[in-house]
Amino acid sequence: MRVPSLYLLLALGTIAEAVAVLPHDRGQLEPKSFEAIIEKRQSGSDGVPDSGILNNLPPGVIRCPPQWSWIARELRDQFLTDGQCNSFARAAIRTGFHDCGTWERSMGSSGGCDGSLALAEELSRSENSGVRSSVTQLAQLAKQHKVGVADMIQFAAAVAVKACPMGPIIQTFVGRADAKTPSPPGLLPPDDIGGDALVALFADKGFDVRELVALLGAHSVAKTTLASSVPGLDSTPGTLDVKYYNETLYETAPFLLPSDKNLAAVPTAHRVYKNFADNQRGWAFAFSRAMTKLSLLGVDRRKLADCTIALLAV
Repeated sequence: MRVPSLYLLLALGTIAEAVAVLPHDRGQLEPKSFEAIIEKRQSGSDGVPDSGILNNLPPGVIRCPPQWSWIARELRDQFLTDGQCNSFARAAIRTGFHDCGTWERSMGSSGGCDGSLALAEELSRSENSGVRSSVTQLAQLAKQHKVGVADMIQFAAAVAVKACPMGPIIQTFVGRADAKTPSPPGLLPPDDIGGDALVALFADKGFDVRELVALLGAHSVAKTTLASSVPGLDSTPGTLDVKYYNETLYETAPFLLPSDKNLAAVPTAHRVYKNFADNQRGWAFAFSRAMTKLSLLGVDRRKLADCTIALLAV
């Protein structure tokens, strides 16, 4: 199979667009060509990254440290069971959100994706009970490889997405500073939040409705602990497909989170759910960009290295 030229894809938009539409098996890519593209940088300042991520990065080239490729391979082997996403993979994706999701606009370039989730005070909160094991594992792996916990959490989320069948590549950066104090409580959405309230909560984090609904596509590989049988939020919890959207709209999912049902009932969100329901490519594109944007909330972007190339090892 011939791989589309990354230069041609990049001519159509940002690298986030390019990597989202590449074939799942990217072993045929020439690393030097890919690296040359992802090293292109421009400046930015606001704590909320634009959807054109590369336009908000500092000038100059910071190469990805080589250990991240080793980490990617190590995580890949832990994230798959019989070729499907396993519990560690889905927890890693959720962990990435839980660390970044405690950010709002008023916090500016602080908080957010800073590894504070690994601090005892924050990790002990009830809303983080489902990610405690994965946070502990990722913090240990960060210590073993002598990298930051904040970077490890976001990198692991990107590896998990890529490792899951049908998962896109997410433009991924390292170079965050680890937090020494916990994030403020009450900024993660509860499972029963109303649809309009959820839209407002994410708007204060810099996300529009389409980006919010795209991010919730990660629920395709999620399982709930709200039921004793631990069912999936769609019928294929080992695959990062778009069945979640149809099965949420028509309430045929094995388990339906009240917050998902509430959001799908909001007219603007309902239209996006319908758009993604049979549109794997369109969703992958939107999800990839939204995940990169999420991973940079509150991050000082002046010393980041683009480690998207390390995901080619997955």
